[in-house]
Amino acid sequence: MAENTYWADNYIEKKCTGAEAISWIKNGQRIFIGSSCGEPQKLVKELAGASAKFTDLEIIRLLSLESTPLTLIADKTKDQSFNIRSFYLGSAKTRSLSKNMRFITPMNLSAVPRLFKSKLLPIHVALIQVSPPDDFGWMSLGISVDVTLAAATSADLVIAQVNSKMPRVLGRSFIHVNDVDVVVEHEEALLTVGELPESEPANQIGQLIARLVDDGSTIQISPGTTPQATLLALSEKNDIGVHTQYLTTDILRLVSMGVITNRKKGFNEGKLVASSAIGTDELYEYLDDNPSIEFHPSDYVNDPGIISRHHKMVTMNVPMAMDLTGQVAADALHYNHYSGVTGMLDFIRGSAQSAGGKSILMLTSTTPDGKKSRIVPMLDNTAIVIPRGDVQYVVTEYGAVNLFGKSLQERAMGMISIAHPDFRDELLFQAKNMGLLGAERTLSESARGVYPIKLEENINIDGQMITIRPAKPVDERRIQEHFYNQDRDDIYSRFFQARTRFVRGDVEGMYQIDYINDLTILAVVGEFGFGKVVAVGEYLLDKKTNMAEVAFSVSRAWQGKRLGKMIIKKLADAARESGISGLVAYTLPRNQGMIRLFKTLPYKVTTIYDGDVTELSCNFNKIEK
Repeated sequence: MAENTYWADNYIEKKCTGAEAISWIKNGQRIFIGSSCGEPQKLVKELAGASAKFTDLEIIRLLSLESTPLTLIADKTKDQSFNIRSFYLGSAKTRSLSKNMRFITPMNLSAVPRLFKSKLLPIHVALIQVSPPDDFGWMSLGISVDVTLAAATSADLVIAQVNSKMPRVLGRSFIHVNDVDVVVEHEEALLTVGELPESEPANQIGQLIARLVDDGSTIQISPGTTPQATLLALSEKNDIGVHTQYLTTDILRLVSMGVITNRKKGFNEGKLVASSAIGTDELYEYLDDNPSIEFHPSDYVNDPGIISRHHKMVTMNVPMAMDLTGQVAADALHYNHYSGVTGMLDFIRGSAQSAGGKSILMLTSTTPDGKKSRIVPMLDNTAIVIPRGDVQYVVTEYGAVNLFGKSLQERAMGMISIAHPDFRDELLFQAKNMGLLGAERTLSESARGVYPIKLEENINIDGQMITIRPAKPVDERRIQEHFYNQDRDDIYSRFFQARTRFVRGDVEGMYQIDYINDLTILAVVGEFGFGKVVAVGEYLLDKKTNMAEVAFSVSRAWQGKRLGKMIIKKLADAARESGISGLVAYTLPRNQGMIRLFKTLPYKVTTIYDGDVTELSCNFNKIEK
């Protein structure tokens, strides 16, 4: 072929049928197959149909849904026709993966392109799928750029299935006709993935995550999240940016709602950046020639250095299981064998280096049948995808904890506190046996308590954000520090005696609570997981009278800022909703602040003076007129 031949003439010369294209492949070669929903189905079917003619072909790909079951052919021929190499960094515990475990090559997705380009793993033939060429001869890899571009530019022979249904996606997604050796024109529907089934635990996780993602954040979200959970987490946000491995239909919805603008990413501003798309035909149509979207290869999108350049980079991923120390196992989901977990660690480490960045792991507390806890004492005999030192935020439907900077004891208590209540006692027992917790540790009432997310509230006081929320078992140390930092007079007013020690036994009843018969509300300033307690309000039910005794402590610097008023209202509302008849408080006559605070309630208050103690009480059935 002459060097200066017009590309359109080259294109015509390179056209052939699928069977003819596959005939170019020789025994013993290494064959790359385009990734995810961009798999060239026609070419793969032709390859499978001709499998009897080949020996010792090595198939290279990311973990796949297998629209054509090449692994089945490999099994039947005892790997003599095909041997499979799948890049995948998760565990292989599920039945569909464990039977083909021998095919898995564990790698971070950001490193795979280098493996191809360096020729450490030479690619002899690349089977790819592209859009029709534009006026200049450029064809887009469309919804599958990821590692496909590196494979195509490194392969000795490139066979391209040209599909008019493949969108022309902008960015570094193009390959020129002159760089392709064989063209097979074949139109067919692209692979699609339906929406995940709705899950109430997942929706509760979404509500909790909403409190962790700030306006102006850049996000990466794994395909394992349900549509409703994603909406609950992000639909009220503003100016969200996207830098993600997989673009999904859920992200498209947020774009249409105006939540995602990409205006404040700090890097690649104005552009939604991904390396692949998995979803619906609607999503693929939206991508076509859209100047607001760019697809780039995985060695760019998954590069932790690139990820870290984004403003408030928040990564949200779905693991399979975690242990009490924070180790993470991940797995391809039964309805989606795409390699979301392959790039999980890349994004988590990139977000850790981002200014204001966070990594969030979202897992339902049990398996779908409720029979097994996803939080286990220790992960044994399974692949650890994320080491414990890389883990930050963990969210289940029972709450959220921040493991960053926490000791193994703090991690164990934190993980137990967000486990399903049915498994907390056993996890506590195992944690003690493993030496993660001292023998004196208990869960008390909190073993069955369900954290009431509805009582959480963020408010701005004098330009500082305050979180008012129920106490958790992980609040032990910060509650102790609150009282150690109180003035002597405030301690006396709270406890009716001078105290200088606040050991665990003194404050345990404030965080080991069931949220119904006993409830503690805190006011916390500072970053989630590291905040400082500046106010404590609590009630404890007397079951004989069905009245709950309340007590308060507000740091001197925060007195007079309405914190006590907000906390006592939450306590009263929660007590009334739990069927408690009313509140009672005991205070010193000189503690006029407490007396005024109690009387802010919209109920008729009865005051009884008994020597040095003033008793205040109110019944929820008696409204002050």
